[in-house]
Amino acid sequence: MTFTGAARTARTARLGESPSSTEGRSLTWLLAAYPLWWALGMGVLIIPLVAAAGTVHLLRRRSVAVPPAFGWWLLFLLAVVLSVANLGVDPPGTVPGSWVSNLPGALFRIGFYCCITVIALWVYNLLVEGRYPRERLVRLLAWLFVVTVAGGLLGVFAGGFEYTSPVEALLPESVAADGFVQSLVHPSAAQTMDFLGYETPRPAAPWGYTNTWGNNFAITVVWLVVAAFCLPIATRWRIAATVLLVVSLIPAVHSMNRGLWVGLAAIAVFAAARLLIAGRPASMGALAGGGAAALLLVVLTPLGSVVQARLDHGHSDGGRAFSSETATELVLHHSPVLGFGSTRKTLGSGSSIAVGPTAQCPRCGARTLGGNGQLWQALFAHGLVGVGAYLGFGLAVLWRFRSDHSAIGIAASAVIGLSLLSMFYYNALVTPLLLTLLSYALLAANRPPVPLGTTTENS
Repeated sequence: MTFTGAARTARTARLGESPSSTEGRSLTWLLAAYPLWWALGMGVLIIPLVAAAGTVHLLRRRSVAVPPAFGWWLLFLLAVVLSVANLGVDPPGTVPGSWVSNLPGALFRIGFYCCITVIALWVYNLLVEGRYPRERLVRLLAWLFVVTVAGGLLGVFAGGFEYTSPVEALLPESVAADGFVQSLVHPSAAQTMDFLGYETPRPAAPWGYTNTWGNNFAITVVWLVVAAFCLPIATRWRIAATVLLVVSLIPAVHSMNRGLWVGLAAIAVFAAARLLIAGRPASMGALAGGGAAALLLVVLTPLGSVVQARLDHGHSDGGRAFSSETATELVLHHSPVLGFGSTRKTLGSGSSIAVGPTAQCPRCGARTLGGNGQLWQALFAHGLVGVGAYLGFGLAVLWRFRSDHSAIGIAASAVIGLSLLSMFYYNALVTPLLLTLLSYALLAANRPPVPLGTTTENS
């Protein structure tokens, strides 16, 4: 395609006409049909297929537009790839392994980092050219909030729901029985834990893990608010969205996910500050009123007792602190530049190297270094270069678009800010990072398109 044609397509989109392009159809299917992919046992496995389609379309272009701050992200990817050279290093106090035995985990991360990068770059080009309406992507991200709440309610009220998916049934039994493979191909409504003294289902569908569910809840609720209250929409749908937000408090609280609660509070404060700077006190008041109403609903209903019970049982705090401190110490003393290429298992726990998993405590011992948050994973697996580039990317994006006070600008910036906060306790791969980079693409494209004969700035 020519750049003149691309600019003409963009002008058509700005005039409100519908550009006739099917190039983004696979993106629509990825997001709109995600419940189907989960039910089939494909889940995140559909992402490489969409990335392959995006790669083909990008290779067919004469030139590819690059969003601002993308150079920081490419530097992070470079650190991820180069750190593979250290897979054979055994840090003190970790389970010994070889370069080959540590390779599968590293390849999984490299593969999905690359797939998500390709999709984000492809989507950015579609958006700036007007080949994919921004409003459509906003509504698809909002739809994923509906999916997340539905999966959360399933986890709360039918926590034992699970079944063998078609993809799982096709796998060899020895492969399908692996715990990590199970998280990818075995649909289940919840993760059952007993840190309250009794077994409690914590919502996970359709994202595999409770923490991933909480992370995606926080990301997609932002876009639900934009789609329902900032875009043209019938009044009945605004009412339905309000009801959904109220109902979503049930799985959000029953997830007992403190990271989610902190993230929602941070998003509200960030958005309120941006609205204040933009001189929109009415919107800020509406946000504050909604937040206060949600807080009252939690405090004045049985949901409040669930919150209090979770705050009284911080079962993961000690383990997280041990993993974070150990990961930092090992990297700084033994491989500060590029880390160790992947995660490692510790010999025992923070109490004793003799502590390990048992039938009564299958999660005891053998802590995963780099498994308790994206910050620690980037640091341990990819060193100071990796974590510096990852942080540099998020901060550069926030700074570059600090003056975009539109609904999309504030929402996408809130998602980027959330990623910098949640990296202390959530891992980003796979779906949270995909949703974050799609938000980044929306943010970068949320302006009059630049002439497409040249790329935009990279840092």
